[in-house]
Amino acid sequence: MDINGKVAIVTGGASGLGEATVRRYLGLGARVAIFDMNEARGKALIEELGDNVIYQQVNVADEEQVAAALAATVDAFGAVHICNNFAGIGDAAKTVSRGEPLALAKFQRVIDVNLIGTFNVLRLVAAQMGKQDPVTEDGGRGVIINTASVAAFEGQVGQAAYSASKGGIVGMTLPIARDLASLGIRVNTIAPGLIHTPLFESLPKEAYDSLSAQPVFPKRLGKPDEIAQLSQYLVENDYTNGETIRMDGAIRMQPR
Repeated sequence: MDINGKVAIVTGGASGLGEATVRRYLGLGARVAIFDMNEARGKALIEELGDNVIYQQVNVADEEQVAAALAATVDAFGAVHICNNFAGIGDAAKTVSRGEPLALAKFQRVIDVNLIGTFNVLRLVAAQMGKQDPVTEDGGRGVIINTASVAAFEGQVGQAAYSASKGGIVGMTLPIARDLASLGIRVNTIAPGLIHTPLFESLPKEAYDSLSAQPVFPKRLGKPDEIAQLSQYLVENDYTNGETIRMDGAIRMQPR
């Protein structure tokens, strides 16, 4: 699918991997709707980036908020062809700590945002995409790109909830790609490793250097635009479908 002239929704698009993807899509001629909870940052971005981007304050796990934001996007831009689901949270805590079990509400919150929120957005977006005319010679109507993590495969101590949520995203990628094939919608997932988002800037130098040394090669943190570049590939390559692609410098996370 040619990105030029298409419409994309990017959840979590006000910062980090989402923001990098918003910027790349705009540079390729797309119009973009940012779905994010950070209103101040979202509004700052649309002021900076111009008329081809809109912002919607959205809790991805809230059905009514997502439906309203999707309707506003279609009203503004006429269609939706691409959806990147980056919105997510992490809450590290052991299953049992000092003899006390992890509060169920903490586990459930991570699942609600990361897994249920991803599915909530993609199911509503897919229904909209399915109503639209095909835009590729293969009959493609849309591309959905979800975000997992290497923690889906090698979750560390304290990552039970996070790994479960990201593992769920990996697990549903192929079934949803099969579900949506008749509508001409492709579904893929990116599983990032250690990517240099603003979170890393607050770390002590020793901790930053230690994390940077963990990938096999290159010996550095990934760049947000490298994730955005992979998103571009997944949109443009019409034969890539039902895949989860690790982007992690060959890292394999240790228990701690």
